[in-house]
Amino acid sequence: AGTMCLTESHCGTDLGLMRSRAEPRGDGTYAITGTKIFITGGDQDLTENIVHLVLAKVPGGPPGIKGVSLFLVPKYLPDADNSPGEYNLTHCDSIEKKMGIKGAPTCVMNFEGSVGWLVGEENRGMRAMFAMMNHERLWVGMQGLAIGESAYQNAAAYAKDRLQGRSPSGPQNADGPADPIIVHPDVRRMLMTTRAQIEAARALYIDVALTIDTADRHPDADKRARADKRVALMTPVIKAFLSDLGLDSAVSCQQVFGGHGYIREWGMEQYVRDARIAQIYEGTNGVQAMDLVGRKLAMDGGEVMRDYLAELRAFVVSKSADARLLQYLDPLRAAIDVLEECFEWLLEAGRTDPAAVGAAAVDFLKLMGLTGSAHMWAKMAAASIDRTDGDNTGFYQRKLALASYFMSRILPQTSSLAAAVKSGPELL
Repeated sequence: AGTMCLTESHCGTDLGLMRSRAEPRGDGTYAITGTKIFITGGDQDLTENIVHLVLAKVPGGPPGIKGVSLFLVPKYLPDADNSPGEYNLTHCDSIEKKMGIKGAPTCVMNFEGSVGWLVGEENRGMRAMFAMMNHERLWVGMQGLAIGESAYQNAAAYAKDRLQGRSPSGPQNADGPADPIIVHPDVRRMLMTTRAQIEAARALYIDVALTIDTADRHPDADKRARADKRVALMTPVIKAFLSDLGLDSAVSCQQVFGGHGYIREWGMEQYVRDARIAQIYEGTNGVQAMDLVGRKLAMDGGEVMRDYLAELRAFVVSKSADARLLQYLDPLRAAIDVLEECFEWLLEAGRTDPAAVGAAAVDFLKLMGLTGSAHMWAKMAAASIDRTDGDNTGFYQRKLALASYFMSRILPQTSSLAAAVKSGPELL
């Protein structure tokens, strides 16, 4: 198994403050000394060996983040036939007691002169670590999506079985003492909001996954480079928007259960606890938003974002001749206008007032996530519109209903987000 050992008790995101050090041993290896915290799987007995990837500083390197290097430090040094051999002084000082994900051993790790091998070049550790970090950020988005989906499935099943009250439009279960709670508008609101967001998020995630395939495998080098930049642009959105969605979905679905949702035996409170960490680790969602507005929007002078906006607009134009789709395309077009306006406002504000960019970051990321989700719903609606006839399952009709729900009930948030983006930093 493997770990990523970055954080120390006095430095999380600001890894340039780390104190872990790596002393050359004269044989091409280094002696790694320091303490790391929040190390998932830092120690366990499920595998024969554990490979720690540890950030540390070599003596004489430049200060701050530029002086960080990456090292491979196994729990057991390999013997002559590469089997686990001598213990390598990687001590687990404690298992951290967490709000959620209690099944994962999250450890305080001490390295006491442990033997390590340099990965890549000295003082280039962050570049190497971010190859893994960006991969993990995509998986964290999937974690949020998965928890939201599981919470939804439980809540929908419960709402169909739980009898309580009567439908506002009259009894739906006339032979029973009460109707199932799924007939109540507010229960339906919670379930439909969750489902509409989850299905759009899944499509958005798949769209980014296909872009990764293009970046990795397309025969045209220019298209590979363009796809790679699109993935870089979307990575903070996937991590933050989907992990926020995971917690929001878990809370809403817990609410469907009423008091039973708060009782451990039903399992809903665990979704809430477990979803919470995804907004924090691999760079908090505030950090993701700052990465989006501070680095990714400015790539190639803003052309990477403009390319994304142009793709969204091209889709709207390509489908506008079908009058049946205008109920989905018109809200999407309006959202694209709002997103583009805020993007250009941020580029201009950033030239003179960096604090304005920081103040707007989280709201802008959500605005981008909602617009991307609306794009996915418009695409799903276009794929479904000619498939409703003869569909005995109702699958495509449900897609169209959810698309309408998203456009009418969720996408209007873009207006308030845009107002917040452009409100400036003075109040903060």
